Amino acid sequence: MPSGTAYFDNAATTMTLPEVAEAMRPYFTEMYGNPSSLHSMGADAAEALRKARKSVADALGCYPSEIIFTAGGTESDNMAVLGTFPGAGGRVVTTAIEHSAILETCGEVRRRGGASTLIPVDSEGFLDLSALDSAMGDDVYLVSVMAANNVIGTIEDIRECAKIAHEHGALFHTDAVQGFTKMDINVKRDGIDMLSLSGHKIHGPKGIGAFYVKSGTDIRPIVFGGGQENGLRSSTENVPGIVGLGKAVDIAMSNMGGDMRRMTEMRDRIIDSVLDIPGAALNGPRHDRLCNNAHFRFDGVKGNSLVLALSRNGVAVSTASACSAGDTEPSHVLSAIGLTPQQSMSALRVTLSHLNTDAEVDLLLKVLPDAVRECRV
Repeated sequence: MPSGTAYFDNAATTMTLPEVAEAMRPYFTEMYGNPSSLHSMGADAAEALRKARKSVADALGCYPSEIIFTAGGTESDNMAVLGTFPGAGGRVVTTAIEHSAILETCGEVRRRGGASTLIPVDSEGFLDLSALDSAMGDDVYLVSVMAANNVIGTIEDIRECAKIAHEHGALFHTDAVQGFTKMDINVKRDGIDMLSLSGHKIHGPKGIGAFYVKSGTDIRPIVFGGGQENGLRSSTENVPGIVGLGKAVDIAMSNMGGDMRRMTEMRDRIIDSVLDIPGAALNGPRHDRLCNNAHFRFDGVKGNSLVLALSRNGVAVSTASACSAGDTEPSHVLSAIGLTPQQSMSALRVTLSHLNTDAEVDLLLKVLPDAVRECRV
C-alpha cells in the first residue's frame, strides 16, 4: 500500500501478498508452458494447476474435479445463472441485495424469455426465508443468494436457503466472493450446488476466480472453444493467476480462525467508537456480520466528500461498493434495507484485512470525527 496510507477498502480489492506474487513469477518468465501441451513445460504448468485446484477444493470441502477456474467472481456468477438456464420459461430467484453480477445476469435471463424474482430483505439485510419459500414454483431452476453482502456485510443463512431450493427441485448457488476465507463455508455440508469466488478479494491477483460446480449438475458452457476446464470454460488457462489464487488460498486458510478473530476485534472497536460520533448510525446487523465489515451513515454528510476528506488524512475507505464504475446513484443494497436516498448517499464502508494494524485503526478513529464535522452541511 502507498506509504502512509491506512487502507480500509479491502471489500473493493486487496493487496497481492508478496508471497503470492513470488509464487506467480516463475510462471511468467520460466515455467510458461501451456498446460495443454505434451512436453515437460506443459506438464509443469498442468501440475501447477492441479496443486492450485486442490488448494481451492480443500478450502471449500469438495473434489478438485468440481473446481473450474474463471476470470473472477463476475464470470463465475454468469456461469451459474446462464449455464443452468433451461430456456424460455425458466425462472431464477434471488435477493434484492445481490451483486450486480447476479442482478444484471438475471436481466439477461429475462431477455432470453425467462423470468426472475427478487426476494426482499429486512432492515439489516437478512433474507426473508418465508418469502423465499413462497416464491418457489415448478418454473424455478435456480436460487442464488450471496453468502455475505459486499456492502453491509450481512451473513445470510445459505444452508437454509439451499434446503428450501432443493425442497422445490431447484439448484442453489451462492456468491461467496466476500465471504470466502472470512466465514465458515463447506459446500457439501451446506448443500451448495455452485459457488463463486474471486482471487483479488483474498490477497491474490486480479483477473482470476474459481467456480465450484457440484458433480452431476446440469450446466452448459457460456464460453466456447478448446474445451479447457472440463469443457465449461474454454481458453488457455491463466496459469500465473491460478498459481497465485492457490497460494492466496493456502495462506488464508492457514490461520483463518485467528485472522477472523483479530478482524472481528478491530471491527467491533471501530463500530463502538464511530457510533459515539453525533449523527452516526450502523448499516446492517451488529451480529451475523462479516468479520471485516463496518458500514455507517452520517446525518448531513455526503459520503463521497467524507471519503475524500479521509483520503487527505491518509485513510482509504469507500462509500458502498466499488464495483459499478462511475455510479452516482444510491446503492441498491441501502435502498433495499429501507434507507432514504439522502441516508444512502451519506454512507461510509470500512473493510478490514488481516494486514491492518491497531495503529491504522487508531488513525482512522482519530481523523474520522473531524472529517465528519468538516463534511457536515
